[in-house]
Amino acid sequence: MHSIRDLRRRIRSVSSTAQITKAMQMVAASKMRKAQQSALAGRPFAYLLYRIQREATTRLGEFSHPLLEKRDVRKRAVILIAADKGLCGALNGNVFRVASRFDLQSTVFITAGRKAAQFVARTGRQLAAKFEYADSPRFSDSAAIAACARDLFLRKEVDQVQVVATRFVNTLTQDPIALDYLPVGAITELKIPGMESEEELKADEAESLFEPNPETVVAYLLSHYLNLYIHQALLDAKASEQSARMVSMKNATDSANHLIHDLSLEYNKQRQGNITKELLEIAGGQTE
Repeated sequence: MHSIRDLRRRIRSVSSTAQITKAMQMVAASKMRKAQQSALAGRPFAYLLYRIQREATTRLGEFSHPLLEKRDVRKRAVILIAADKGLCGALNGNVFRVASRFDLQSTVFITAGRKAAQFVARTGRQLAAKFEYADSPRFSDSAAIAACARDLFLRKEVDQVQVVATRFVNTLTQDPIALDYLPVGAITELKIPGMESEEELKADEAESLFEPNPETVVAYLLSHYLNLYIHQALLDAKASEQSARMVSMKNATDSANHLIHDLSLEYNKQRQGNITKELLEIAGGQTE
């Protein structure tokens, strides 16, 4: 049993921790709203550009482009997107669990976020490049990551590029995902609302006209599509991070408050017991 002095110290210590977690919860909640709005606002345009990309590349028939070239996968690059900081529950751990499935010898990593770079260094994996991104991801950051991946693929240093990140669903749910990035193709792992299947796109015989020519239009489209692909992944990752941190800090604050309640109850019981004991001693002394 703890003494009254120990209980008093623990109550003060836990109260200080609760104040810190409450402040972090409020900060994360403020950032979370902005991050969620950005992620959700960008999705319609990202889905539309994906639709245009699939319709264009599907209907061009024998059209070929270096970014569409499928090769036997001997070397793979993974764009690993994680949080800059911890204290966000199991978010980073879930992403790293997906990343750890890739073969150690045949995979190189392009990291976005400090925690991703730390994971690669800690586990002895090959690092091709590392990037950082702010609480409000800039498109220039996304373009730099996309350019690095494109260069590795076009120089044939890797035969495939995948993205490992978190997909924001809602405040309580963030799914770790691994998606194909290069060569450009269909994203079969995601069910995009309103998007036709590959069979439906191929069965559509509507005529498409490209000006000045298909090669120029598709080449221009693909570079922008790949940049936006990464940008939307960064927006989702940041919304997931802030949501997970807010929930984690709320749970920590609630746990601290419950612990304070239990410690205060124990403290009051002991204090009341000591007072009763002293009164009994005084009463006994007067009787004698």
